[in-house]
Amino acid sequence: VQLQASGGGLVQAGGSLRLSCAASGRTFSSYTMGWFRQAPGKEREFVAAVSWSGGSTYYADSVKGRFTISRDNAKNTVYLQMNSLKPEDTAIYYCAASWASPTGTAQAMDIRPYRYWGQGTQVTVSS
Repeated sequence: VQLQASGGGLVQAGGSLRLSCAASGRTFSSYTMGWFRQAPGKEREFVAAVSWSGGSTYYADSVKGRFTISRDNAKNTVYLQMNSLKPEDTAIYYCAASWASPTGTAQAMDIRPYRYWGQGTQVTVSS
């Protein structure tokens, strides 16, 4: 599967952005989809994930209550709605696909099963 992320940009603190990740291939609905981010000088970190059906979602504590992940299997697209953005949310955001079916946030956060990655989209939040 090939992934193409979009929707990043520059926004003031407190603002919102919606990221999209379009996938090619017929097996999109079989994958757990996740969003990760990487700030300069830091390791890539988990942001959110959604199960193949969309019925289960998982979030990092740092974004819980502010970000919402969703997917539309008919459009082969996963979304990340980001509200109440903070300067510390500034990073390159990557979407990724995993064959694993996590049963909890700890498993969803594990980067190892995510085999397919998009190119990333820059999100910059000014204070």
